Amino acid sequence: MKISAIEAYGIACVEPNDYNRTRYTTIVRVRTDEGVSGWGEGITMWPEATHAVVTLIEKGFKDLLIGEDPLQTEKLWHKMRSHVWWYGVGGLASFSVSALDMALWDIKGRALGLPVYQLMGGLVHEKLPAIASIHGKYATHEENVGEIASYIEEGYQGVKIGFGKKGQAILGREEAHDLEFVRRVRERIGYEKMFIIDIGNGIRWETPHAIRMARAYEEHRVLWLEEPFHPDRMDDYRELRQKTNIWIGAGEREWHPEGYRRLLESGTVDVFGIDPARAEGITGFLKIRELIGSKGKIFNAHAWSTGITTAASLHLSVSSPHCLLLELKPLANPMQHELTVPAITHRDGWVFAPDAPGLGVEVDEAALRKYRLT
Repeated sequence: MKISAIEAYGIACVEPNDYNRTRYTTIVRVRTDEGVSGWGEGITMWPEATHAVVTLIEKGFKDLLIGEDPLQTEKLWHKMRSHVWWYGVGGLASFSVSALDMALWDIKGRALGLPVYQLMGGLVHEKLPAIASIHGKYATHEENVGEIASYIEEGYQGVKIGFGKKGQAILGREEAHDLEFVRRVRERIGYEKMFIIDIGNGIRWETPHAIRMARAYEEHRVLWLEEPFHPDRMDDYRELRQKTNIWIGAGEREWHPEGYRRLLESGTVDVFGIDPARAEGITGFLKIRELIGSKGKIFNAHAWSTGITTAASLHLSVSSPHCLLLELKPLANPMQHELTVPAITHRDGWVFAPDAPGLGVEVDEAALRKYRLT
């Protein structure tokens, strides 16, 4: 079997889970001379990055990979990384490697008639708790808490809420306001449900404020506090880790195993966010997963894009003992409910391992044309 063709598509979709913001991504199809194709994704996020990655794939990586055996995923991963030595591992190059590597694993599973998780050693979890991953968007506590409660009533076993995002919510900006919100959430959903707070990059916290909030959130059994600082603020992460006990989540903006190794060695992170559509695909994720597991830490797949990335994240998560849950976007959206079928959803609060070969999802080509970025 040889790689015979590679196609890259920039996609633009309105995302109801992100206050109807237009989100961008890059989807890749790799074809073989035996008729087996695979799909992958690089979450490029911005239109200019999407156009650039499409160009890198179609003008550079395509010629690099045509004629190669797609089943040799490790070899091709290293070949792609070596190719980008001049313009650097990371950034646009990592998006490109991520999409192509993911597609190669999809081909391997399809060609062998196995779900991708079987190629990673098989199932550790037959199912994982489903967490509704949302952005705070309403002006009042009543509305935001009501939305969270509705997802718990729907069956989700917890919620992760992003502070400082688009919308009318002012979460993350005022101490008393945030503490009242957390108190109301726990009062409404109880303490048995998982509750995660993601600060992200929408707001800037100073270290004393972060310490106070982390201690207060711990009292309300917030499972972890995610991305409280920009990744460059390592001294702030160290001080927060030294002065609090709450789990700290970080890492989703790292690019490759080397970056995660440095983050792991810093001793500041308990839950490592990994995005297979950013961190050099499934091969990169597996190397990072092994590093994290060797130190007894856990990871959480950052799967907030199309069903392709969600599928890859699910396979990587159910095949490892170092994962606790899987995040899902709870509102129906084009990236997961039109572009890919079947949609990956929860059943009674659980996400089950798929049975189909490869990643287990197909891309609807009519939807691909509909949302293609021109």
